[in-house]
Amino acid sequence: MERLRKYGFVAGFLVVPLTLYLVFVISPYIQAFQLALTSWNGYQRKPTYVGLANFGKLFGDEVFWQAIRNHAVILLVLPLLTIALALFFAFLLNLGGGSRGSGMRGVWGSTFYKVVFFAPQVLAVAVVSVLWKAIYRPDESGVINGALIKMGFDPVGWLTEPSLALWSLLAVMIWQAVGFYVVLFSAGMAAIPKDYFEAAALDGAGRFRLFFSITLPLLRDTIQVGWVYLGIAAFDCFALVQVLSVTAGGPDGATTVLPVEIYKTAFSYNKVGYASAMGVALFFLTITFAVLTLRVSRREKIEL
Repeated sequence: MERLRKYGFVAGFLVVPLTLYLVFVISPYIQAFQLALTSWNGYQRKPTYVGLANFGKLFGDEVFWQAIRNHAVILLVLPLLTIALALFFAFLLNLGGGSRGSGMRGVWGSTFYKVVFFAPQVLAVAVVSVLWKAIYRPDESGVINGALIKMGFDPVGWLTEPSLALWSLLAVMIWQAVGFYVVLFSAGMAAIPKDYFEAAALDGAGRFRLFFSITLPLLRDTIQVGWVYLGIAAFDCFALVQVLSVTAGGPDGATTVLPVEIYKTAFSYNKVGYASAMGVALFFLTITFAVLTLRVSRREKIEL
């Protein structure tokens, strides 16, 4: 009876959030899987069942594959550069000042720098997009091109040149994301006993050796989590591309991603069934990436 009361009390607290999760998360997923098997245009009372025809069309859709290629570039560059920069800055802010007194310390003003790094993270994506749109303007009113013109250089079409547009968007993604991971890795470094660093420093280890022999191995679990989060973000980036890019994914599809194509297919072309098929494909791509990343990077836990 005591156990029944205990679990009944816990269940009473869980029933509301679980109900909300089922209604607003699981239920839309199930509906998307159902709609992916139809040719529904968003207005028909009874969707027409077409089986796996929508998924067959995906294999011959060049726009879909262009979005996949863009995701592949983002998936490679975004986690790699963001984590590398975040680790570098976090190490400087926590251990880059060398030793003083009884322990290791970060660079002077490290607390202030953490706030500065984290500031872009609290901005809405739409605000970030509008801000960088002003920076990337292709004429003298743009921050970067205005400076280039004053120095005698020709303006650069950061968002209008197909060869530059995706890399310009990637720069914004990294700029916004790196601050969060600086704070995340700083928290991980703070949990590492300082005795390890002090003992290594007494043995003559420099900052390079401290980072690669102590900090990096002990932060592996935290880096793994960050890599998964950034990989999932690489499969999203809808708001940034929708607001910042030319014609929502342009020029010529150079910056398009699957969430943008899903939105356009469903609400501009009224092909809700086909858009749902794209959504199902995106779902499985994201899940596959997360599972593979966790499995490949799995190892025995290091006890501190």
